[in-house]
Amino acid sequence: MAVATNSSPIDIPALIDRSRIGGFQVVMLSLCAICLIIDGFDVQAMGYVAPAIIQEWGIAKANLGPVFGAGLFGMLLGSLAFSILADRIGRRPVLICATLFFAACMLLTPLAATVGQLIVLRFITGLGLGAIMPNAMALAGEYSPLRKRVTLMMLVSCGFTLGAVLGGLLSAALIPRFGWQSVFHVGGLVPLVIGVLMIFLLPESMQFLVLRGKKLEQVGKWLRRIDSDVVISEDTRYVVNEKAGKGAPMLQLFQEGRARVTILLWIINFMNLVNLYFLSNWLPTIAKDAGLSTATAVMAGTTLQIGGTLGTLVMGQLIDRSGFRRVLIPVFLVAGLAVFLIGRPEISLLFLFASIFVAGFCIVGGQPAVNALAGTYYPTTLRSTGIGWSLGVGRIGSIVGPVLGGELIRLNWPNSTIFIVLAVPALVSAAMLVLMQETSHRSKAQAVVAH
Repeated sequence: MAVATNSSPIDIPALIDRSRIGGFQVVMLSLCAICLIIDGFDVQAMGYVAPAIIQEWGIAKANLGPVFGAGLFGMLLGSLAFSILADRIGRRPVLICATLFFAACMLLTPLAATVGQLIVLRFITGLGLGAIMPNAMALAGEYSPLRKRVTLMMLVSCGFTLGAVLGGLLSAALIPRFGWQSVFHVGGLVPLVIGVLMIFLLPESMQFLVLRGKKLEQVGKWLRRIDSDVVISEDTRYVVNEKAGKGAPMLQLFQEGRARVTILLWIINFMNLVNLYFLSNWLPTIAKDAGLSTATAVMAGTTLQIGGTLGTLVMGQLIDRSGFRRVLIPVFLVAGLAVFLIGRPEISLLFLFASIFVAGFCIVGGQPAVNALAGTYYPTTLRSTGIGWSLGVGRIGSIVGPVLGGELIRLNWPNSTIFIVLAVPALVSAAMLVLMQETSHRSKAQAVVAH
């Protein structure tokens, strides 16, 4: 039994680390995961309804390009801005408000009658969507014991990919019966319900509250739900072995020796999202142009996402056992090889799908690992900002990837050359992780000398 007195304050991270994962944490992690499922659904919703809108409105395909770009740009800005806000006022209020906000935007989207209105609605929806991943990941990490932290963070993050897959299945069922508007009705009503549930069931980060000196009585209640044996009185003190942040959170990413790793994380995110969005957007089209049937080309894109889902599930456990760099460095090296092989015209169909699966496993599955790496590197006061800005800068890559793909295809580059170019970002990601490893070793050596 843990007894808290003035002489024995409760170390919150240590208590979470030694406690089993109980119902309270399961509910919290489930809410974050469900939030990311609908996040993934809503991010991909425009892609699913695009053919129906083109047919109903009688517009050219190219007219929807700015609509896709507006949503991604909104997500980029939302990720940057609201992650900083979350490190100021808390993960809980930002996550709840962002969920309710993008729910309302989704419900308004079926009212759009022009491409211009769609551009505006997708941009403001993107602002809310951009706040979800950094805060859900940060909150999941802060309630997970160290021994399972990366696995649980990546499982929660996997909800985004799952949401994209479910979105495709639901859209295929809804659009023929109820029209494209029904996809946005579902995409708005579900997060509305989730947002209300979060108001009653979602806790705030206890580490955040202790560092801010706020709502300490609520911290005690949540601690008792994690460990029913803990004894808490009015005199109980709580500790988190971190310093409260001072100054602008974004600037703190470059202070106290964090600048080098921050920049390396940004580069890794950018490079991996160039790959991820290039493959997600162009792989079916390239496969179709290479002579495969439409059904087989669609299966190529599906295989990429299946590989990514399995990669997320497997990598989390491996990283918890062996560490990020021992897993991710070989993963990105293999990703470069797999991408290179996708473009080889001489390989068999079976080998092509195997290469696509491996690329998805490493690139799509590797992205949640990169998010978790940012979440475990930064302290509580910077966690949302660290994840959010890493993702935000990476989302520039999510815009560059599809545009680059379109330009290379327009220039009539052969597939073999295109996929050689695409292999480079994966190799750069591996190189950046090697530099991060060297930075970590150097920091530890300096700490030993200082002592």
